[in-house]
Order: sequence, then C-alpha cells, then structure tokens
Amino acid sequence: MAVALERPGSGRNPIVAEDRRAGLVFVLPSMLIFGVFIFGAILFAFYVSLHDYKLTDRGGVGQLFSNPGNTWVGFANYRDIFGNDDFWTAFRNTAWYAAGVVPAQTLTGLTLATLANRKIRGKTFFRTAFYFPSISSSVVIAIIFLWMYSARGPINFVLLELGLPTPRPIWLSNPTGVIEALVGYVGIDSVPRWLEGPSLALLSIMLLNVWTTTGTMMVIFLAGMQNIPGDVYEAAALDGASRFRMFRDITVPLLRPVTIFVVTVGLIGTFQVFDQIWIMSEGNNGGPFRTTTTMAFLVYQEGFRQGNGLGYASALAVVLFLIILVLYLIQRRITREDTAR
Repeated sequence: MAVALERPGSGRNPIVAEDRRAGLVFVLPSMLIFGVFIFGAILFAFYVSLHDYKLTDRGGVGQLFSNPGNTWVGFANYRDIFGNDDFWTAFRNTAWYAAGVVPAQTLTGLTLATLANRKIRGKTFFRTAFYFPSISSSVVIAIIFLWMYSARGPINFVLLELGLPTPRPIWLSNPTGVIEALVGYVGIDSVPRWLEGPSLALLSIMLLNVWTTTGTMMVIFLAGMQNIPGDVYEAAALDGASRFRMFRDITVPLLRPVTIFVVTVGLIGTFQVFDQIWIMSEGNNGGPFRTTTTMAFLVYQEGFRQGNGLGYASALAVVLFLIILVLYLIQRRITREDTAR
C-alpha cells in the first residue's frame, strides 16, 4: 500500500489537506449545533441577566430584543442575589447536599467496584443490578421513594416493627436539621444556622440520590481498576501483602485520577440537582420552610413562579454556572499536577 509522505519544502500534501477539509465538513454541523445551543444559550442568559424581564408582562422570550419595555438594569440583578436570603438558603442547602452525597456515592461506588472486580460467580448479574438504578427514570424512582417515605410506607412500617421511633413530622415534611437534632440529645439547644445540617427532608432526598448515582460511580471505578496492571498485584502478593494492604497501597493511589474525576462529576451533579427536588418537595415550593430548595431549583422558582422574573433567574443561572466552572477548573488543576508527578 502506497503512503503519501509530505516532503520538506514541497508544500502542503494535497491528500492531507483534503482529509482535513473532509473532517471539518463532518464536524462543522455538530459544532454549529453545540455552539448555538450551549455557548449561545450561555451568552443569551448573561444578556437576559442584565435586564428587568418578566414573561408575564413582556409577552414571551421572542420579544426580549424588540420590546421597548425591556429595561436595562446592568448588574443590579447580581447585587440583589447576594443580598437575598433565599439565595443563601439555597446555597447552604446545596452545600450540605454536596457535602453529604459526594463522599457517600464515592465511597459506596469504590466499595461496589472492588467487590464487582473480584472473580466471583454471578458478578455480571451484580454489576447489572448495581448499575440499574442509574439508568432508570429519576421521576419514577422519586415517585417510588415518595411512597416509601409516606406515613404508611415501608420505611415507617419497618421502624415501628423494630420498636424504633418514626420522625414527626414525617420524612419529607420535617424541616429539622440533622445535626441540630443530634446535638439536641446532649442538651445543646442553640446551633448556628449554617451548622444545623441538612433538614431531614433534604437528607431523605440525599439518600435517594446516593442510591441512584452509586452505580455510575461504580462503573467508572471499575474501568479504572481494570486498567491497573496485574503484575503489580502479583509482585505484592509474592511479598506477602494482604488484600487490604494491596487495596490501600496499590489500588487507592493508582485510582487517584479516577477518584478526582468521580468527585468532580459528583460535585457538578449535586449543584445541578433539580428533578428530584421538584418532585419530592412539598407542593413544589422547596420543601418545608424552603429546607430542600437548591440553587438549580431556585432558578426555576424565580424564573417561572416568583415575581423577580427571568432577568433575576438568569443572573442566578450565571452565578451557578460560575460556581460549576470553578469546580471544573480546580479539578483540571489537581489532575494536571497529578499527571506531572
């Protein structure tokens, strides 16, 4: 087979140039769609955030540019965000949500991947069973958990059969902070608001999220484990290392880039959570006393249900985008430093 080689000083190889043009033709439609619906949407949201715009009295998004009543307010919406208690409530709830869900799903996913990576009978079935919740409809799963958390649901039934108390109000209607409730048993009555912990209602949704996302994390960890050379484990076994020590000194360090990726994906996912909050919150208003209101859910509320309108909601979306971007840049920085070692 003849291969055309590009010679120095002979100009550009026409075959290579033709391949590049063909590749550009195939990629260009996807890049245009990606640019319009991703970067275009981001720029449009930023533009809207600089205006006082409400769907109810402007007549639709299509009139944003042409409507003379569209008022330019600059960065006033952003100033209002940081002075609004609802934003800080949503940020606190989201922070607790991420602090609880990300470590839980990471550790559980690593544990399941370690078990599924062993040579045991039926491991294909167990891998599928663990991963199944991740590909199931989040709406259907949320409805099932609504039934499980109900007053006559199976969770309360099991607790009563074991002689254990059930929460009052019930799970998804209970605004009490978990840490606040725990320290109350030792006589501490006053806890700072930021240290109250997630409410019992938010904790119930967090458990649902951990259950549905652990399978995805397991698959990612499993792929990383199967890329570790078997010679390393064989050498450690010859030196008399136990399974636990091989896991601690070989598996965990070599999975560090994978772990960073899993944590970053988990953080981004928790800051974007919406559907489960929308379905499982009381009356879709952010739960009892707004204790389940997250930042993504607040964007929806302000844009379509509250009075501040799309301008304020778009400013919230831009702030949320910047938070997620910072998390991504931190992950890139840590991964680059890890690769350079």
